[in-house]
Amino acid sequence: MSPSDHTATTPDELGLELIDRWWRAANYLSVGQIYLLDNPLLREPLRPEHIKPRLLGHWGTTPGLNFIYAHVNRAIVQRDLDMMYVMGPGHGGPGPLAASWLEGSYTETYPNVTRDAEGMRRLFRQFSFPGGVPSHVAPETPGSIHEGGELGYALSHAYGAAFDNPDLIVAAVVGDGEAETGPLAASWHSNKFVDPRRDGTVLPILHLNGYKIASPTVLARITPEELDHLLRGYGHNPRYVEGSDPAQMHQDFARALDECLDEIEEIKRRAGEEDHSDRPRWPMIVLRSPKGWTGPAEVDGKPVEGTWRSHQVPFAEARENDAHREILERWLRSYRPDELFDESGAPAAEIADLHPAGIRRMSSSPHSNGGQVLRELRMPDFRQYAIPVSAPGGSDAESTRALGGFLRDVLSDNADNFRVFAPDENNSNRLNAVLDVTERTWNAEIIAGDDHLAPDGRVMEILSEHTCQGWLEGYLLTGRHGFFSCYEAFIHIVDSMFNQHAKWLTTTNDIPWRRPIASLNYLLTSHVWRQDHNGFSHQDPGFIDHVVNKKSDVIRVYLPPDANTLLSVADHCLRSRQYVNVIVAGKQPQPQFLSMDAAIEHCTKGIGIWDWASNDEGEKPDVVMACAGDVPTLETLAAVSILRDAFPNLRIRVVNVVDLLRLQDRQAHPHGLADQDFDALFTTDVPVVFAYHGYPSLIHRLTYRRANHANFHVHGYREEGTTTTPFDMCVLNEIDRFHLALDVIDRVPSLRDVSSHVREELRDRLIRHTVYIREHGDDLPEIRDWVWRDAASTEPAEPRG
Repeated sequence: MSPSDHTATTPDELGLELIDRWWRAANYLSVGQIYLLDNPLLREPLRPEHIKPRLLGHWGTTPGLNFIYAHVNRAIVQRDLDMMYVMGPGHGGPGPLAASWLEGSYTETYPNVTRDAEGMRRLFRQFSFPGGVPSHVAPETPGSIHEGGELGYALSHAYGAAFDNPDLIVAAVVGDGEAETGPLAASWHSNKFVDPRRDGTVLPILHLNGYKIASPTVLARITPEELDHLLRGYGHNPRYVEGSDPAQMHQDFARALDECLDEIEEIKRRAGEEDHSDRPRWPMIVLRSPKGWTGPAEVDGKPVEGTWRSHQVPFAEARENDAHREILERWLRSYRPDELFDESGAPAAEIADLHPAGIRRMSSSPHSNGGQVLRELRMPDFRQYAIPVSAPGGSDAESTRALGGFLRDVLSDNADNFRVFAPDENNSNRLNAVLDVTERTWNAEIIAGDDHLAPDGRVMEILSEHTCQGWLEGYLLTGRHGFFSCYEAFIHIVDSMFNQHAKWLTTTNDIPWRRPIASLNYLLTSHVWRQDHNGFSHQDPGFIDHVVNKKSDVIRVYLPPDANTLLSVADHCLRSRQYVNVIVAGKQPQPQFLSMDAAIEHCTKGIGIWDWASNDEGEKPDVVMACAGDVPTLETLAAVSILRDAFPNLRIRVVNVVDLLRLQDRQAHPHGLADQDFDALFTTDVPVVFAYHGYPSLIHRLTYRRANHANFHVHGYREEGTTTTPFDMCVLNEIDRFHLALDVIDRVPSLRDVSSHVREELRDRLIRHTVYIREHGDDLPEIRDWVWRDAASTEPAEPRG
């Protein structure tokens, strides 16, 4: 059908009366979910016992969501479109549940919620009820990829879904409250990253109903001219539909939607026929309707419809208050349920099939259950990117640069299934190699001198961590793979988004019909110990603490000490499903300790004794020196070297941790070590001096159940930071080699009476360090140039368990 055929269709021919009946049915079902326990079809007068004792949910945005859904369904059927529905106002949860029930997909997913009166009663009863379903759009909701518990991510999720899905159109409803959030404001610019030849289309629908919980919304109160300038400035061509009369609104919205779909079709046609075209101005719709549309106009003498009072439950005493219960019954009957449902309680014949069929139903879209369409990555052998290590510490390398070569070839082998994301930090994070095979995605102006920009690039960079996270989540949830690199201190910007995604994964683990999706993979680099030049604001390793708060079934944290362990960890993470993987690795040149074979063995175990750095030789050690993280590993080895020179008979065991959650016991985390294995590494009574990348309290939290926990003495980031030298950052936080050696002297009883001179020398070296950096602005040569004592050896480094 050509665009001219579409525009010739008149409102009468669109069956707008039937669309209105479907809309009324969805609204009836939505109100019933909020209020009713029983008597779902009002076949008898409404009594107190028919009302829920606790009324929870959000009515205000729901009728608008239902209105849009009804019209999008009409367009899908008429044009045979592949469409998804992303609801920014996700707290309007009754709407998509009602739509799914009307379409039949809810019953297919949950067979006990049948498409009849009893099923309707169960639909109502379960909503926001113990043992039931949440009041927000949630993983339990068929057709959803967008958790309704937090606002701001509708557009970024929608664009993430559209990337590399050329035939998909995502109807993304943006609530006017949501539109006030920073993440949403930045995500309007996602249209500069869409290639109309290769990607799908996002159709934003800005829904202005005027109010948040209590306050008016900004975009609903600025002048129409100002709003139009704003949206056109974002790069859109908006259509406006506004009013409260349903008949007129149906005609206007149907016409606006058809115009937008015609325009999208023309943009895609033009892009497909031309080698290159200017960035299109994509269409969008602004729908202005009353908050709580079709609800009670007034309750207790106060206006409700069109005001903030309709945001959640318009009136809350329907069980106890006869007048309120009468209002509720009048409200429900105003939808004329006898016209909408037959004697059995099923949708009436005229509207029973007023929806797309099969997977064209938005509540059954395979894109919204991404594991259904997930394809395995074609993975190169990560071993071929190994850094040669002939002896521990015998060579230096930038670990993340080695990773960049690996990611380059993953991108090359998965040209429509994998993207990398970064907030303008890809090159800074030493992942430059990916630009050998692709460009940075960019569909705005390109001028001479720009670096690696193209509409079909696959490196996603925008200076908004929120938008990168939202794009990646949408991409993963619709069945693809990705990798997100970020400065460690600023990944906190997406704390709440990570939180929502982790909860989504945890919930879907218990939903059989949700298929596993690819893991969300973070690389945190430019980390706390090498942000000496940027100073205190850039020094924060606390994201790990936030992550570890989540359920153990979805959380993994890795601290590879060198390039080969990083490559092994990254390969594992990219192959994994249903996790959030956090990898922390530095980008600066650093000593390389393990050969690739040794790295694989070490990463497979997640934790192990480094025999080449230890001298306990199978005997009980005098001290265990443990480390997790690249800089803590380096400082631990330097401390070991100091101690072995000063006290040749001191038996030291070095334990390195790659998989941080191996420290927990097996009952707390699937990767946790059994007590006997933990004790074999750390003993039950020997001092453990532990150098850790992040905040020390986390190690205590992970090990508090262990027999030897009282002997754990953890050095880590103590919130001491400034603009200084790399080594001085370690000194300020007492994670440096000198403080570690001093702590061993303090903890090992046999050293207390023979260590005075060594102690004094270590204190003197700390003083010399401070004096030197204040004069020269750089670390002492003995620090900068330090290498592991056996670096000249030709034997490769091998760990032992």
